[in-house]
Amino acid sequence: MEKENMFGEASRREFLRVGGAGAALAVLGCATAPECVEREITKKKFAGLKQLPPAMPKATVEKGALAGKVACKYIDDAIWFLRDIARTRPASAFSHPFLAGLKRLHERYGYKVQLNLFYRTDFFYGMDEFTLAQMPDAYKAEFQRNADWLKFGFHSLQEFPDYPWVNADYDDVAKCLKMIRGEVVRFAGENMFAKALIPHWVPMSKDGVRALADGGIKITYSTAGTRYEYNGNPEVLPYGHAFRLVNNRKPETALFTRAHYMADLAASICGYNHITAEQQVATRSSSRFVLDPDTGMRFRDFCTRPMSCINIHSLEQLRKNLDEVKDAEFVGYGNHEQYFYKDYLAYQPEYFEKEELCARTLAERGHRFVFMEELVG
Repeated sequence: MEKENMFGEASRREFLRVGGAGAALAVLGCATAPECVEREITKKKFAGLKQLPPAMPKATVEKGALAGKVACKYIDDAIWFLRDIARTRPASAFSHPFLAGLKRLHERYGYKVQLNLFYRTDFFYGMDEFTLAQMPDAYKAEFQRNADWLKFGFHSLQEFPDYPWVNADYDDVAKCLKMIRGEVVRFAGENMFAKALIPHWVPMSKDGVRALADGGIKITYSTAGTRYEYNGNPEVLPYGHAFRLVNNRKPETALFTRAHYMADLAASICGYNHITAEQQVATRSSSRFVLDPDTGMRFRDFCTRPMSCINIHSLEQLRKNLDEVKDAEFVGYGNHEQYFYKDYLAYQPEYFEKEELCARTLAERGHRFVFMEELVG
């Protein structure tokens, strides 16, 4: 990537390929690339934009229900493994290599994981559609036997468009939550549906947050940092995201910058589930969360920096990241299902090598795996 084109438009497919490979913007000449990119975005793209007050002005930092060193793991964008199981009907769901790999981690390290589901596959990959309604309930008893370490969570209807929930109405969020929850309860059991939630692309409207709270969700992933007012210039955001911001726009929708290796994610949109930088610092490495009295929802960044979604980091970088969080009371981190698949455009053959490195290292350093909802009690 040429330095002079760093903030130019990238194709959506190229972004997925490069972002999935964890490409760092070394062109900036900065040892801490994500923080450097964030500063460059603020300086070059967001310069002169009005800073906005917090989205949740009454929110407070609260102590969580857990004690000691804990680790929390999630995997987003999950649906392909269920499609495979539904179509091949193996004797055991856990003979599928994706679930088999996760189960090995549980058996070796006490690993627990929340798989955040799409309701259906996306046309981006072709017309061969699969929905959760096609998943048979023949494996329900087997899922129940593994409910101590595995949960299924709400994510989105499908993979595209980006930022699906940033301006969502109450009824839309409530409907999709009901659809995904209903299918999980049918094929896996009520206790396997997670009460912690990561919206696809993270931002969620205030109406959407209310729908989640009314639907029994206890805690939701948040973005964090200074909020900026959108000035109407679509060039401040990459590949069409400005149109996602203005379509059906809610009053709380705004801009923010995040520390990320890629400029295409450092310039971002935020919704109502956005905490202040101070609240993020107060909760980042501890078992605390932010409580919003207006909606009754609890929020926090589910990742403990520099840990994030491990598909964007190399094995070498993950080792360094793990060293930085070795003394943290709380360590959260994620991944995405797609990178496990050989026919995915950004396939990572080291997918489970990364998973094992993280699970083994955290367990050896005294971190006990938990589900995020346990933080609330």
